[in-house]
Amino acid sequence: MIAVKPKKGNLLVAEPAITGDLSFNRSVVLLADHNEEGSVGFILNKPLGYTIRDLIPEISATFKVYNGGPIEQDNLYFIHNIPQLIPNSIEIAEGIYWGGCFDSTRDLINQGKITRNNIRFFLGYSGWDAEQLQEELESNSWIISENELHNKIIGKSSTDFWREKIMEQGGDYLIWSNAPENPMFN
Repeated sequence: MIAVKPKKGNLLVAEPAITGDLSFNRSVVLLADHNEEGSVGFILNKPLGYTIRDLIPEISATFKVYNGGPIEQDNLYFIHNIPQLIPNSIEIAEGIYWGGCFDSTRDLINQGKITRNNIRFFLGYSGWDAEQLQEELESNSWIISENELHNKIIGKSSTDFWREKIMEQGGDYLIWSNAPENPMFN
């Protein structure tokens, strides 16, 4: 049984054993919501080959867009750390917010008042039904981790994020931190 229960703001770190799942292999997911009805999160370390300007030409910035998860990949979502600038934001945890008024966001980006350290965009999201995440935790698919970066996680480089989180676990996980993404290449 899992001793630590997930909560909004936690990170879900994919266990090294998740190798066949293209969406979640070596993923770090920020839980944006978790309650008795289910969970929603965004994969933080899977950049796509798009910038926000590629998707919305009215935005002049070239912020990366990330694969947020396998659900509704034709929808754009964002998290940020500037609720004072973006009305109607929903607090996730300790200075991290989800969504808000997109028109204001677009205008503030174009005015240079929002930087890549303030906001992260996603196509799609990750979602779990009421008991699904708990079942995945019990089957050792995920490690629950505190978000020690708090609102600075938005500007965090995605390149080695999963590896860093696995190394923090210590013990047997250290060997996995240096293993190739596809164990067949070992």
